[in-house]
Amino acid sequence: MSHGTFIEEYLREMREVLQRIDRADVARAVDLLHETWLDRGTVYIMGNGGSASTASHFVCDLAKCTIVEGAPRFRVMGLNDNVALVSALTNDCGFSEIFTEQLQPFLQPGDAVVAISVHGGSGADRAGPWSQNLVGAVLLAKERGARTLGFSGFDGGALARLCDACVVVPAHSTPHVESLHLALEHLVCAALTERIREHVAGSVSR
Repeated sequence: MSHGTFIEEYLREMREVLQRIDRADVARAVDLLHETWLDRGTVYIMGNGGSASTASHFVCDLAKCTIVEGAPRFRVMGLNDNVALVSALTNDCGFSEIFTEQLQPFLQPGDAVVAISVHGGSGADRAGPWSQNLVGAVLLAKERGARTLGFSGFDGGALARLCDACVVVPAHSTPHVESLHLALEHLVCAALTERIREHVAGSVSR
């Protein structure tokens, strides 16, 4: 296969996957985060590997890009960015507990936990089942009465079954899923900014 053919095929697959994403799931994700903002809850975002990078990007965008003058800002925290804490918890409690341990003192009703995973917490490799730290965090959130939102790929995995809302990128390709997760968090943040602007405009008109 020539380089040009490979590039064209790759981009064609991306376009096809993008068309298969359920728009209603994206709308539910926006609704869930908007409700959390209205409740003045905190959004906790996490992921592993490439999804950790997306989680950090999402935290940045949700904190900064949704700022609207006259409106409260999003309360948001990334759980994979403190390398010292993550490595200490891995050493003492095991990698499966790195997110639940961080959530223990803070998580409460009105908050939201966002878990990002290519396989959605299903499947395994040499180290055992994938992303059980995300699954544990979602289960803790449900126990505490917090909202849960997943971004996954492939068939959705455990996150699609457990979360209140889950946006699934229906592709069996890690690069495709990770690329579109990033595009989707941009979309979600842009939609939330519009919601917040409408909320402020409505408050002023009253």
